Amino acid sequence: MSPTSSTPAKPRAKKAASKDAGPSLPDEERAALDADIDRLEAGSRVWAALTLDQRARLLGRVRDAVGAVAQEWADAATLSKGLEPGHALSGEEWLGGPYAIIGLLDALRETLEALARGKSPLDGVKLDEAPGGRLRAHTFPLNGTERFLLSGFTGEVWFEPGVTAAEARREAGLGQLRPTEPGGVGLVLGAGNVTSIPVADVLYELFAHNRVALLKVNPTQDALVPVFERALAPLIEPGFVRIVRGGAATGAYLTSHPRLVHVHITGSAATFDAIVWGASTGSATEGGDRTAPKLKVPITAELGGVSPIIVVPGQWSAADLKYQAEHVATMRLVNAGHNCIAGQVVIVSADWPQRAEFLHRLHEAYAAAPERPVWYPRSDERLGAAASSYPDAVWCADHTRAIVEVKDGDDPAPVETTEYFAPILGVVEVGGTGQEFLDAAVAHANDRLTGTLGANVLIDPVTEAALGEGFERAIADLRYGDIAINTWTAFNFLTARLTWGGFPGATLADVSSGIGVVHNALLLDRVERSVARGPFRPFPRSIGDKLRFLSLSKGTILPTPPWFVSSRTGAEVSAGLTRYLVDGRIPGLVATLAKAMQA
Repeated sequence: MSPTSSTPAKPRAKKAASKDAGPSLPDEERAALDADIDRLEAGSRVWAALTLDQRARLLGRVRDAVGAVAQEWADAATLSKGLEPGHALSGEEWLGGPYAIIGLLDALRETLEALARGKSPLDGVKLDEAPGGRLRAHTFPLNGTERFLLSGFTGEVWFEPGVTAAEARREAGLGQLRPTEPGGVGLVLGAGNVTSIPVADVLYELFAHNRVALLKVNPTQDALVPVFERALAPLIEPGFVRIVRGGAATGAYLTSHPRLVHVHITGSAATFDAIVWGASTGSATEGGDRTAPKLKVPITAELGGVSPIIVVPGQWSAADLKYQAEHVATMRLVNAGHNCIAGQVVIVSADWPQRAEFLHRLHEAYAAAPERPVWYPRSDERLGAAASSYPDAVWCADHTRAIVEVKDGDDPAPVETTEYFAPILGVVEVGGTGQEFLDAAVAHANDRLTGTLGANVLIDPVTEAALGEGFERAIADLRYGDIAINTWTAFNFLTARLTWGGFPGATLADVSSGIGVVHNALLLDRVERSVARGPFRPFPRSIGDKLRFLSLSKGTILPTPPWFVSSRTGAEVSAGLTRYLVDGRIPGLVATLAKAMQA
């Protein structure tokens, strides 16, 4: 999930690889990589011989291995971000590392067990109609633990228009419907910012596509390689996964290797274009040649973008304004803004009477969030670019983060089309209230912002109820692969049975936020998007919403979600929730919930 400043704006054989491919790589490194591919080719044949039951049990072994290294994983990841283990912000590394992977492993295992019994992974999952004639699967929560720990949160997978319930059930399972068909050896180019991503991408290669995987980690995560090797040891030992380090020369050698059948990348559109078209080819919008791909195998990708935060005007209390300002600050500042779905452009109504008060609270929350290193490579250049484009931006935290309020006469293009991948938050205005505003904000997000990965919408329950079907229609009109209503799209990312990826329609020539999806533990086919819904108010204020609207999705037991940068106990709660997933010990969960109440 690297920066995508050059992402196009919407609409948007047993031989070694040639030594002429890409930058020079020493012969001994080529030989070592070829030996890894030899091992994976043998492993691919073994993988195809495993039954679904055997694969499910293998996932259990991986789960045990992840649990054994969870503390080391979180500590190593925290250190890699320039923080000390146990830091108040280290909860991000628990949630974005072992917590996410354990949830994915559990959900994949349940999918395999269902398929082994001759069932569809969608059996027992509520299916109904979404706007536009779409089929919708309610995939979160699906068990008591999810309903309790994340009460107030729900998740849906929307299929492409025209998919029927029978088709969705029949096609759920992807590669595991044909487990004896080997998918060959795929290359995974790992992300550099969130530590669960490389592991999750490898798992998707194995279970969605029956492809064994060669994982090349991003150099920013080199320190995590020993942890990854122990966590994935049950997959590495039989030859299903290999992990390698390396820079651009290694990547160039592997992407041109004749024995690799597929490439998956989580990174930037610039890197994607260099892989597909060649480093010297300009972007499609600059007239670059897009007729003869250099890459000769299929590629999938997750590439980020500029994520909107649509703030629907309503009558908010002072507590609502403060809480949602902290929510918006969280969307931008988690991981120092180095997230592909970090909210970047807040869209507010010019006609909202509370607009000025909300923005005042947002500036307060943004400045009050704990300071941290802006650590991702070349972040200083992107901060400098924002300062140059917007000399009136308001800076804080020792000039490491800024809010850009786009005024009349300002050029909105830099903040709306450049994924800064750093703590730069833009604010733009559109007119209207109610449905008029929401429709205008959706059109603005669709037509003006780069990318199609994630969109966030904040709306109070009274306004949402008043808009009724118009609200759901507006959500359907948002051309984004992941949408979060009263939560952040990071929730979609962490929820294994939701899908993660850009909106369908990207091409090699105009890749936008990527091609294909990952996570997707139910292994669903022909997916259009995933939609998460959360509570507008935290506990105990959420009780009033629950009583008024008689819906579990309106109420929550969380006073402040542990991923909020303003949570006083986020690190302890995130670690405790992960440990509960690992060992299932109730006393530990009780202690964790007690900490959560102090957030």
